[in-house]
Amino acid sequence: MKLVITMSRRFGTGASVIAEELSKRLHIPVYDKASIEQQLNDHIYENEAQAIRKLAEHPCIILGRCASDILKDKLNVLNIFVCAQKEDRIQRIIKLYSLTYEQAKELVESTDEQRAAYYYEHTGKTWGDVNDYHMILDTSQLGIDNCPDILMHYFEKLEYI
Repeated sequence: MKLVITMSRRFGTGASVIAEELSKRLHIPVYDKASIEQQLNDHIYENEAQAIRKLAEHPCIILGRCASDILKDKLNVLNIFVCAQKEDRIQRIIKLYSLTYEQAKELVESTDEQRAAYYYEHTGKTWGDVNDYHMILDTSQLGIDNCPDILMHYFEKLEYI
C-alpha cells in the first residue's frame, strides 16, 4: 500500500480516534501538529510543507496542517474531511476534558475558527470546502467507531490495500 491519507477535521469529531485505529490496521504512522512541529524544532526540515511532503513519501496519515492542499498534486493521496453536528462535538468535548457546556462550546467554536483561519492563511481557500476532499465522514451519522471499518472497506474495494 502506497496510500497517504490526509484527514482534516472539525474539533471534537473523533478524527484522531479514527486515524489511530486506521494506523493500527494499516501499520502506518499518524502525524499530527505536535509530531510535525517536533521535526521542525529538531531542524530536520525548514518548514511544515517540506516536512509534510517528505513524510508523504511513505504511507502515512497526516492530521490537519493543510496537508490536503500541500499534497493536492500527488496521485496516491486520499483527502478526508471529518465533520459532526456541533452539539455532538460539544458533548464529546465535555466528556473528554471534563468541561462545562459553555466551556466546551467556546472551545469547539474557537478551535474551529483557528483552524479555518490557519487553512485560509496558508492556502487562500475555505476550510472544509467539499471540493477539496475525496471523502466527507460525518461521525454524527456514521459513528466514530464505524468510520475505520467504512474506510477499510473502501480501501479494499479500490485495491489500495
